[in-house]
Amino acid sequence: MVAAFGTARDTRFDDIPRQETVERIALPALSPAIETGHSFLREERVQRGDTVMELLQRLGIDDPAAVNYLKGNATSQTLFRQLSPGKNLAARTGANGELQTLVFPLNGGKDQALVVERQGDRFSASEQPLKLETHVVMKTAEIRYSLFGASDAAGIPDTVATQLADIFGGDIDFHRDLRKGDCFAVIYESVNYLGRAVRSGRILAAEFVNNGKTYRAAWFADPAGGENSSGYYTADGKNIRKAFLRSPLEFSRITSGFTSARFHPVLQKWRAHKGIDYAAPAGTRIKATGSGIVEYVGVQGGYGKVVVLRHQGRYTTLYGHLSGFAAGLRKGSRVSQGDVIGFVGATGLASGPHLHYEFRVNDVHQNPLAMALPSAPPLMPHQLGQFRASTGAHLARIDLIRGLNLAQAD
Repeated sequence: MVAAFGTARDTRFDDIPRQETVERIALPALSPAIETGHSFLREERVQRGDTVMELLQRLGIDDPAAVNYLKGNATSQTLFRQLSPGKNLAARTGANGELQTLVFPLNGGKDQALVVERQGDRFSASEQPLKLETHVVMKTAEIRYSLFGASDAAGIPDTVATQLADIFGGDIDFHRDLRKGDCFAVIYESVNYLGRAVRSGRILAAEFVNNGKTYRAAWFADPAGGENSSGYYTADGKNIRKAFLRSPLEFSRITSGFTSARFHPVLQKWRAHKGIDYAAPAGTRIKATGSGIVEYVGVQGGYGKVVVLRHQGRYTTLYGHLSGFAAGLRKGSRVSQGDVIGFVGATGLASGPHLHYEFRVNDVHQNPLAMALPSAPPLMPHQLGQFRASTGAHLARIDLIRGLNLAQAD
């Protein structure tokens, strides 16, 4: 195949005829950019030192009638009393800044808001439930100094960290077992309002690697109810919860361990110490380490104010030197594991605020930090299928974020 190309010399473009045409095009009818029916939603966060007027200005509210109403209405005065930094306000305004709706979340943990609404030329103020949304959050962290330090660095709320300690408290002593380099992954619910977290919900699944050993658990609630119907379980359905917690305090430090010889700071003599002493500020909440019946509540010699619980017939736990008891606690009361039964104090033979904790089996003192604690019942065979169906996605998320972290580390 042969191709040939050529150009013509002396080609003149000026010889091509040209014609100019002008056409008038009619513009469409223009409408105002802002119509009276339009409204605008704006959100502002309370800053330290803010006044109500400053917030209203930032929210774009230019409405003297609304300002006068807020100043004079008794219900809306709640807004003035609860201006805490970090709280979010939302306002819907008209085109000219007139207030249509103002939403102000209230304190108290009841998910309520003060809502100020325009109704024609008048305003009304009422408490209404917030329109909340629940989202699933995935986080990981590494222990450098403490559990709360790691959770703060990862942006994990303290309430989630406390739940984490409760879940794995039967296997890990968070007072003394944590090691630098331990890590954890957690899937939890976040309750949001207007895209911002209001509070944290339940942990759905979690993994904790402590001193090279991995612990994993997922939340399961059997819709059929009954005994052993909800809790945290391993992937094969074993109950992560032990029949007893390792410690009756969330976080503290041990000042005296279980020993046959200890110099008593008050009596000034050597004697056996058949319990564990935890230093903690007066008023710190004390939790029942296991479910049981109150066998004794009152004052008892050197123990001062004391609570004794009986569990499963053969086990008893004692909590001494309390400053006070939980409301309504009396002999014969039934308590569940984790219930608050009293508060740290220095009653009886105590040199300062602390909790004295004893664990007995058939009335024989045992070291609760050294003995193997019995486990709570596992899931029944007929529950396993539903358990795997409801927790599989959450455990898969744990694998996902752990894999992402390993890839980033490499």
